[in-house]
Amino acid sequence: MEILQIDESFKDWDGLLALVLAAFDYMHPLIDPPSSALKLTPETLRAKAAEEIGYAAMMDGRLVGCLFCRQEGAETLYLGKLAVLPDLQGKGIGRAMLAAAEGVARACGVTRLKLETRIELKGNHERFAAWGFRRVAEKSHPGYERTTFVEMVKPLQA
Repeated sequence: MEILQIDESFKDWDGLLALVLAAFDYMHPLIDPPSSALKLTPETLRAKAAEEIGYAAMMDGRLVGCLFCRQEGAETLYLGKLAVLPDLQGKGIGRAMLAAAEGVARACGVTRLKLETRIELKGNHERFAAWGFRRVAEKSHPGYERTTFVEMVKPLQA
């Protein structure tokens, strides 16, 4: 497996969109409001990559995972759109991309990683907890009175 930064040389925007949609597909009947992944296009992914730091996981020339991150304030690197093809989940791909993001965080001088995951996705909560994240907040999307997602943080050691 190889973890590559998604930069101006990246060309497979259609493949990246297909990867995210495939990885997030299982959650659509489980979550409300609908995932923002459904609003993505190759063009919005290209714009996201221009504004954030993106990583692609490749195996034998095949795009199998991705992760985007951006700095929030002086202390936090936010992780989003962590996606691994369903048939390859649990094989260390997500963890390898997380390690790349931890390298970015250290280079930026931030002290913690942050992510958000839907309240209904208990398996995600457990996986992120196993990776060192802890739940720090429960929040709601605009227009919802009930909790719709949790915020999780992983402190980084110097």
